Amino acid sequence: MTVNTPALCFRSKKILAPMVRVGTLPMRLLALDFGADIVYCEELIDIKMVQCKRVVNEVLETVDFVAPNERVVFRTCVRERDCVVFQMGSADAERALAVAKLVENDVAGIDVNMGCPKEYSTKGGMGAALLSDPDKIECILSTLVKGICKPVTCKIRILPSLEDTISLVKRIEKTGVAAIAVHGRKKEERPQHPVHCEVIKAISEAVSVPVIANGGSHDFIKEYTDIEAFQQAAGASSVMIARAAMWNPSIFRREGLCPLKEVMQEYIKYAVRYDNHYTNTKYCLCQMLREQLETTEGKKLHAAQSTQEICEVFEMGSFYEETTAILEAKASLKAKTQDKDEQMEDTDVIKMAVRFDKREYPPQITPKMYLLEWCRKAKHPQPVYETVQRPLDKLFCSVVTVAEQKYRSTLWDKSKKLAEQAAAIVCLRTLGLPEGKLNEGENHLINKRKRENQEFLNNKEHEDDLLVEASHKRAHFTEGASDSSSSEVPR
Repeated sequence: MTVNTPALCFRSKKILAPMVRVGTLPMRLLALDFGADIVYCEELIDIKMVQCKRVVNEVLETVDFVAPNERVVFRTCVRERDCVVFQMGSADAERALAVAKLVENDVAGIDVNMGCPKEYSTKGGMGAALLSDPDKIECILSTLVKGICKPVTCKIRILPSLEDTISLVKRIEKTGVAAIAVHGRKKEERPQHPVHCEVIKAISEAVSVPVIANGGSHDFIKEYTDIEAFQQAAGASSVMIARAAMWNPSIFRREGLCPLKEVMQEYIKYAVRYDNHYTNTKYCLCQMLREQLETTEGKKLHAAQSTQEICEVFEMGSFYEETTAILEAKASLKAKTQDKDEQMEDTDVIKMAVRFDKREYPPQITPKMYLLEWCRKAKHPQPVYETVQRPLDKLFCSVVTVAEQKYRSTLWDKSKKLAEQAAAIVCLRTLGLPEGKLNEGENHLINKRKRENQEFLNNKEHEDDLLVEASHKRAHFTEGASDSSSSEVPR
């Protein structure tokens, strides 16, 4: 069921542009703190997003969209729900709609990237590649507008001719989009090329839908008052800021820019609070430092290999320790509550608090091997393991089913393999069976392995003897053939 939120207005707004690797949750929240009205997330590819599962992270108080490999692809929170626009890369209408339906209850709007000229976007027919396929543009946008309740926008670049550009935006307007963001450069142009304000202005005059001007960081926007100057020059409804905001997100602050170190420290607070991956945090901070990367502080940041080390560079070590301690305590409390709930629910599962310690077993012998061997002798189907990972702390728990009975350890483990071994131990101990520990005396599986290894070696020796014999026969045959052929050669 779609959650109704106030419809976004795209007139007279100052907007954080979508930027790959930059537009993650910490940067979006910081931009809102400094006065941004709307924030766009980084472009996220539809194929990756459709594989994601929506997970409510109660420790971080976020909503996470998690890939099958457990990587968080998109993270958001209540604070930005009414002002964050989800930008996707897509070249397929139905897949775009599937992604939009997945996220629409947690965002304020959906945007389709139709302007990025980089290969990672265009190679799949997405981004600026769509500009040469107006039919596909119309199909994607119409499908989204009809299929979801949230406003839909798109971001384009200008075409080689003004006539073609106007024709395209008029066609886009007819799909029912809420706004069109226009980067005032052609797809082959780069930031050092002048932004074509006159083209954005012509677009604004040609359509009634709000036009958002983008691309003014190089030529216009150095401080807050420049935002309005760019808007007037482009005749646009609103302004979208990319690089100027990446360099210092306090560009949105009406009172003027804040000292960069203060801005970076505020960014780090959000990065720690929302468990942002340190490589992404480091990348964004490096973009802010720019020419200061060669300073002592810049070199220390470049060398940092964890969030904690980044915090220490900016004299925030104590903040890191306090914040992580709070989050770990919340995770631990939640995990204990979850365990209690599971214990009440899993009445049909036999449980025991055990762990697998490899040091207690002979080399290459495990409880899983013993359980499998027993099932074979008892003519039961082989054990079936079902393993889950807990999002809160990334720990694993496994349930093994043997003869239609389930067994599991109440202790969670750091790996899938350890969790499965623990489940096997619970089953073996419940059934009163040996599990292969060193203190159990003679180990029949070790003896069996020795016999199997000896049989393998004997078979290997026999095979080697046969190969040698065959080799001799081939050599003898070759010699004979050689003599025969040589006698036939004319002299």
